[in-house]
Amino acid sequence: MKRQRSDGQETRQKLLVAAGEIFAKKGFWETTNAAICEKANVNTASVNYHFGSKENLYIEAWKYSFEKSIKVHPPDGGISPKATVQERLQGRILSFMQRIGDPEAHDFDIIHKEMASPTGLLSETIEKAITPIEQDFKSTLKELLGSSAGEQQIRFCHMSIMGQCFGPMLHLRHSQTESAIPRPKDLPLDFDIEELAEHITQFSLIGINGIRREIEKKIKRVRQE
Repeated sequence: MKRQRSDGQETRQKLLVAAGEIFAKKGFWETTNAAICEKANVNTASVNYHFGSKENLYIEAWKYSFEKSIKVHPPDGGISPKATVQERLQGRILSFMQRIGDPEAHDFDIIHKEMASPTGLLSETIEKAITPIEQDFKSTLKELLGSSAGEQQIRFCHMSIMGQCFGPMLHLRHSQTESAIPRPKDLPLDFDIEELAEHITQFSLIGINGIRREIEKKIKRVRQE
């Protein structure tokens, strides 16, 4: 019995790995159970046996890919909670960029395929997985902006930083595949991720500090009135 359970876990693992790779490349609609089982080198009935349906496997494959990526690239970047807030911000930015650029991670590619041809199957799972990470990131931004910063100011800063990270890292990721997406002329393929993360951090800190000064000026004016 122990051997049977071990074999079952091994088959399940193979299916998760194979499904993640194929879903990332083809998306949900263009992927078949047969193709997944062939890549995993398992019986064609294995998907239904272990996951009940292609839909459930899709969800579990994304979760597996995401959790694997987070384990390799922890959201805090491995920076100590006792480090300065600026260092902690850079750690989060670098970790996020490394996750996007990691060719072994498939969670971002699966999301992009989902956005291009939605199934609606991943919405709840993605939100549940990403929300705690976003909240921690926004807590760091609030610390930088000051306790008087509003939710919209924090949200806009978060969006701005994410935009700076996504652009170059997605082009780097696409350059590692057969994507036909043209690369910006100003973006070399051999740029150093850590160097770029440091630049984005410094660029963002200047903006954040400027917003904080404006918040403090506004509060001062209100108190003087």
